[in-house]
Amino acid sequence: MTRVIPALLAVVALGLCACTGLPESGPIVEAESTTQTDGANAPDINAVPPLENATGVEIASGFLDAMTASPTRIDIAKEYLSSSAAEEWDPEAATIIYADKLPPSDEVTRVTIPLVDADRIGRSGGWEGGLSTFEQSLRLDLTIEDGEYRITNPPDALIVPAPWFNQRFRPASLYYFDPTGRILVPEPVYLPRGEQLATSLIAGLLAGPGPERADVTRSFLPKGLTLRLSVPVSADGVADIQLDGNPTTQTEAGVERMLAQLAWSLRQEPAISSFRVTIGDEAVQMPDGGTDYSVDEAGSYDPTVQGASTDIFGLLAGVLSVRDGNQLRPVPGPFGVADRDVRSAAVNLDATRAAVVTADGTTVLETTSDEGAERTAEVTEVFSGGVDLLPPHWDFAQRLWLVDRTSQGAVVRVVERGRARRIAVPAVSGMTVKSFLVSRDGTRIAAVVRGKQGDQLRVGRIAVNDRGEPNAVRATVPLVTDPGIPLRITDIAWNSPTSIALLTPVVPGESFEVRTVSVDGSPSSPDGFSTTVSGRLLGLVGSPSTDVPTYGATATSLLDLLADESYGFALNDPSPTGLRYAG
Repeated sequence: MTRVIPALLAVVALGLCACTGLPESGPIVEAESTTQTDGANAPDINAVPPLENATGVEIASGFLDAMTASPTRIDIAKEYLSSSAAEEWDPEAATIIYADKLPPSDEVTRVTIPLVDADRIGRSGGWEGGLSTFEQSLRLDLTIEDGEYRITNPPDALIVPAPWFNQRFRPASLYYFDPTGRILVPEPVYLPRGEQLATSLIAGLLAGPGPERADVTRSFLPKGLTLRLSVPVSADGVADIQLDGNPTTQTEAGVERMLAQLAWSLRQEPAISSFRVTIGDEAVQMPDGGTDYSVDEAGSYDPTVQGASTDIFGLLAGVLSVRDGNQLRPVPGPFGVADRDVRSAAVNLDATRAAVVTADGTTVLETTSDEGAERTAEVTEVFSGGVDLLPPHWDFAQRLWLVDRTSQGAVVRVVERGRARRIAVPAVSGMTVKSFLVSRDGTRIAAVVRGKQGDQLRVGRIAVNDRGEPNAVRATVPLVTDPGIPLRITDIAWNSPTSIALLTPVVPGESFEVRTVSVDGSPSSPDGFSTTVSGRLLGLVGSPSTDVPTYGATATSLLDLLADESYGFALNDPSPTGLRYAG
C-alpha cells in the first residue's frame, strides 16, 4: 500500500566535496530529508452543520467535511448523526487518514464512500497500518430523524485527509522501560502539534503501553492516575504536570524511573526545559529533595546506551580494526592480530568485548577487546555447529544475537551467560534471511527476508520471561511494501532508535537509494531522509545514536549521507569489510 504522509518530505540537494584524505571523485548524492511543519500555520477550518432537506450523499459528505474542523471539534460532526449514534460515537478511538476519496454511491438508506490509501492510527497515537480493502469502503447507513437523513453507524474514528493530518500532527515517541526496568524504550506515536504536544505526551504515558505488551515494555507511572485539564508550560520552560488520583507508595527507584519516562518524553517539546509533578495535592520530590526536574536528566537510561562507543569497526585482512581518522588500526586483544581466519565481527556497546564468526560460518568466538586487553587474552567459543552465520549483534544487556542460514532456512538464537537459546521469529525463522538487526534496548528485531516477489524488511517485538530473558518474538510485520515493484535490499542499519535505513539498488552497480523507515511501519520519522547516490555502495554504517553520521560504505571510503563529506581510507589492498558501529 502506498502510504499517505510523504508530504512531510522536502527535497534538498547535497553535493559531495573532498576533505582530508578523500578520493578525488566520489558518489553524487541527492537527498530528501523530513521537515517539521509548524502546527501554528495550519489554517482554521469552520465546520458547517447539515443543511435542511440535504440528500443522503450530502449528509455523508458533510459528515466527513465536519471532521476536518480546525481547531478540532466534533460537536458539528455529531449533528450529522442520529441521536443514539451521536451519544455512542467515539472519535477518539482511532484516526483514519486517507490520500483521496472517490465519488460516493447512493443506495437510498446507505451511502458508500471509497477511500484511497487509508491507514489507521490507534487511540494512543500508534500507527496500526493500512485498512483492508473492505474497510476502505466507508459504508454509512442512514435513517430519517425529524424528517432529515442522519447517519446511524459512524466508525469510531476521526476520518481526515492526509494533508489535513500532516499539518496538525507530528511523529513523536512515548518512552517506557524494558520489562527489567534497565533501559528506556521509545514507542512511536503521532500527536497534535503546537501547545497540545506536552498534554498529549503525558496523556499517552498515563494510558500506558497496554497489557498486550507487558512482556515487551512497562511503565513506572502509577496506574489509575488522570491528567488534570492540561499541561501548562511557563515562560521559563517549566511544565506543570498535575495528576488526579491516589498517590500510591513508590520506591525511590520507581520514582526515578517515572521521572525518566517523563523527562525523555517531554524533551521532544523544545519549549520545555524542566517539569514538576503533583499527584493529588502532593508534590513529587526529586532525588535531591527539589520539585523541578530537568528534561536532560536520566541519561543513564538512554535507549541508545549512555557511554556507548562511537567508533567504527571492521575487518582488514581478517584483523578486527577500529577507524582512526583515515586509518584502520588493529584493536587490542587477540582479534587484533592476523592469526585467525574470520568473516565477520561485532564489538559490544562499550567496546570491551568482541565476537567474530569464523571463515566457514560455523562458529562464534568471543574475547575481551578493550584497551587493557592483552593479545593473549582468553578466546571463548560461545557457539558452534552453525551452517552460515550472519554477522552477530549485541544489545545493552551483553546478549549476542545470531542468525544462522541453514538448509531449512534461518534459525535465530540469543547467547546469554554463555548459553545459546533458539528463538522462533514469525515469518523470519525458516526463511531466507539476508541481514538482520537488534535494537540496543533489546525489544526489536529486524530482518531482510528474501522472497519470490522481492525482499521484505520485517520487524517484530522481543518478549521476555519473568527472569528478563528473551523467549519469544511477536508477529513480525513488513515495513516496506511497494505493490507490483519487486524490492531488493542490499543492507540495513539503524538510523535512530525508531528508524532503520535501507540500501536498495536503483541501477545495480551504478546508483543506489538510501531511505529510512519507521519501526512501526508508518511513512514518517522525525529523523527520516531519502538519498540517491551515484556510485557503488557496498553497505551502510549506521547507529541509533543521532549524534553520529549514517554512512554509505564504498570499497575505499565512507560517504556521509546527509553532509557534503566523504572520508577515504589510506590503504591499497585489501579493502575493509563489515564496517559498522558498536552493537
